Amino acid sequence: MNKKIMTGIKSTGIPHIGNILSVIIPIKKIIKEKKKKKFFILIADLHSITNYKNNIILKNNIYKTAAVLLSFLNIKKYKNIFIYRQSNIKQINELFWFLNCFYSFNRIKLSHVYKDYIKKKKKINIGMINYPILMAADILLYKINKIIIGKDQIQHIEITRKIAKIINKKIRKKLFIIPKYIIKYNNIIPGIDGKKMSKSNNNIINIFENKNILEKQIMNIKTNNESIYSMSYNKIKNTILFKIYKIIINNNKEELINIKEKIKNKKIGFFTIKKMLYKYILFFYSKQRKKFLFFINNKNIINKILNKKLNKLIKIAKKNIFIIKNKLGLNI
Repeated sequence: MNKKIMTGIKSTGIPHIGNILSVIIPIKKIIKEKKKKKFFILIADLHSITNYKNNIILKNNIYKTAAVLLSFLNIKKYKNIFIYRQSNIKQINELFWFLNCFYSFNRIKLSHVYKDYIKKKKKINIGMINYPILMAADILLYKINKIIIGKDQIQHIEITRKIAKIINKKIRKKLFIIPKYIIKYNNIIPGIDGKKMSKSNNNIINIFENKNILEKQIMNIKTNNESIYSMSYNKIKNTILFKIYKIIINNNKEELINIKEKIKNKKIGFFTIKKMLYKYILFFYSKQRKKFLFFINNKNIINKILNKKLNKLIKIAKKNIFIIKNKLGLNI
């Protein structure tokens, strides 16, 4: 039996550089390495409703998320990739209800999603509380073996594993596969203000923005009030700017050596480092930026790609939900 690997992106807008480095690039590499595996790439549009604005924004965000995924992943090249919208698989919601009935409210209150909203004193809806359970339904419905996630998603997978074990034990059958997670990128990527990069913090770097906005985002990266020329190298490498620079250039050793030498020899300032970072992003992601514009201007092509294997996905989902209902005693 082919192993199944999944990853997902919440459709709340254009995925930022943190999403790209921690999830999209790793899944691209794994697809190349493990051609015999099946890959499920989920656009989590149901999850995005927890912060609903209006129907136009929601629809545009789904297209933007899809365009980013398609700009990195050569879907046509691989037959073993399923890319789809969460809301198109009704059986996810059906399983979601079953899972809710086996997991206690006291346990879900321990999740960091719930605690974060309470801490920030934000208005919280039931969808926000149940966020990890819906994620569990995404995974367990398709009998996923491994999930590629960012470091901050570990707890959600642990909840998925826990629910699967609870139900397996309750019905005394191995109904659900206990999934494992893969973290290919260990860094928590700082935003331009030093906090964790996220759209909600409004501190992201969006490589698909127009040049003026992208440049502005980079020029707004927080730097020390102290002059770079009076700082030691050790102090400079711990600045937000240097950390972001190092993360974005990733494995480009030549670029990293170049910047280190210039800093140590006092030949470069914060302003110039930001300009270099801006130019690097434009150069390194030039192909993806062009593809993104192509897809976003041709939404019919996005629709065609997302619908291409939808019938097969629905067929699998129907088969699996029938088995689940049968094991639970709902088929009579």
